[in-house]
Amino acid sequence: MIDLKGKTALVTGAGRGIGLGCATKLAEAGAQVIINDRPDSPDLAAAVERLNAAGHSCHGFEANVFERSGCEQLLNDALTISDRVDILVSNPAFSRRADFLECSPELFENTIQATLIAGFHMSQLVARRMVETGGGGKIVFISSVQAELPIARCAAYGAAKAGLNHMTRSIAVELADHHINVNAIEPGWIDTPGEHESFSSDTIAAEGAALPWKRMGQPADIGAAAAFLCSDAADYITGTILPVDGLFRYKDWQAENTIE
Repeated sequence: MIDLKGKTALVTGAGRGIGLGCATKLAEAGAQVIINDRPDSPDLAAAVERLNAAGHSCHGFEANVFERSGCEQLLNDALTISDRVDILVSNPAFSRRADFLECSPELFENTIQATLIAGFHMSQLVARRMVETGGGGKIVFISSVQAELPIARCAAYGAAKAGLNHMTRSIAVELADHHINVNAIEPGWIDTPGEHESFSSDTIAAEGAALPWKRMGQPADIGAAAAFLCSDAADYITGTILPVDGLFRYKDWQAENTIE
């Protein structure tokens, strides 16, 4: 029983997928949610309508949170709804697979910018507001098991997420005096609209059944973890990287795959 009534949560990259899963679970726990997606998002309005139709309080703002100016714009917009932000779920995402030998410098730099540096910008701005208003706060970064797993054709994304994990711990140390919990979630393979753009539904179903937990993860699984970390029940948890992956990290160590 997680109670977030009276809290205002800001969730970036929440038009669909993991971000929307987090916003939904926070709203179900009673938080007022402010969700964001990129400019000209085809998903944001529908996400806001869906949450409000379910009886929750939701507002949506477009902003390019890959850039500092977009993060500033989003926070200013959020403060027109509430004078404080109690919760930030930082979920900027950019991932393009590429062979290391063929990966362009622009692709590598864009991935670091949109995945790591964007997280710095949004969290710093929100943390400053949390410190200014007092009363603590919760910051949750959406990382990835790729921060730990060396997966071919994902050097840029893995490096960005590994950096995000280290930044999570460093920020947690600095913000402890302000009673701001800072944690990260590492999703495994999650069944999101983006995955269906890369893989067929049959492939996703087959791969899910082959995982140790016998199914693909859902955005709600990540959302449930985020809601917990943003609740009073997680008051003593900070600087933690929480895998939520149905043992995806260990899928190759099941009994039938081990060497005798």
